[in-house]
Amino acid sequence: MRFLNKMERKFGRFAIPNLTFWLIGAWVLGFIIQYTMPQVQVLLTLEPHLILRGQVWRLVSWLLIPPSVNILFLIFFLSCYYFIGTSIEQAIGTFRYNVYLIGGLLCTVIGAFILYLIYFIAVGIPVTGIGYYFGSQYVTMSLFMAFAIIYPNAQFRLYFVIPFKAKWMGIVDAVWMGFMFIISNWAGRVAIISSVLNFLIFFFGTRNYRRISPHEIHRKQVYRQQMRQAQGVTKHKCAICGRTEKDGDHLQFRFCSKCEGNYEYCQDHLFTHQHIKRS
Repeated sequence: MRFLNKMERKFGRFAIPNLTFWLIGAWVLGFIIQYTMPQVQVLLTLEPHLILRGQVWRLVSWLLIPPSVNILFLIFFLSCYYFIGTSIEQAIGTFRYNVYLIGGLLCTVIGAFILYLIYFIAVGIPVTGIGYYFGSQYVTMSLFMAFAIIYPNAQFRLYFVIPFKAKWMGIVDAVWMGFMFIISNWAGRVAIISSVLNFLIFFFGTRNYRRISPHEIHRKQVYRQQMRQAQGVTKHKCAICGRTEKDGDHLQFRFCSKCEGNYEYCQDHLFTHQHIKRS
């Protein structure tokens, strides 16, 4: 990830903090439009043919079309994805989160234009309706799968009752997208690949492949052997009562600056012991 490190040093100051807030805000506005002016949604879709004819706002307005979610779970859905987005940002940094999220959105736009070009070459006439396949539903899945990679043991509650870990839901999302990829036409497949391309780059670009090298495996084996040999060794021991850190997590140990030599005492004897003088 040296390239990202160089980019962050040059352009990191331009990163947008709390970018998830603006994404959630766009969805909230989209839900309002959906339930008050549903006829307006047709003007927001990602349609390359109409964009090339001057409707350039569609390059961004498709973000206002929210993922399909039951109105009863709307607040839970929005708060959940706000938590997911901010957690990813805290883990990888504001700049890298901007690259991840905005990169996923750009991949979706590029995928729509590639699909439009393929259809145009194949049939020889401009094609509309591509915006039906390109939306934010797969973008949300790429966010969740990134969260599952970073925080695999984070726990959620399905329907506020059933507990499940993020890694299992991430696997379910991946299997579901794989199934949709198989049963979809090529338009759906391009949409899926475009929407999760940022996750694939993130996943394979941040994997530490050194951990499976022979040198790294040998180092871990040596470390485990050393740890087994040192199981009975303690770091702290009170010079008065002989207690160690294994006798309780509440114990604190300090060296006495007035004693001549390295004498360590627990909190019960640090101020009550008789100072040791060698002379």
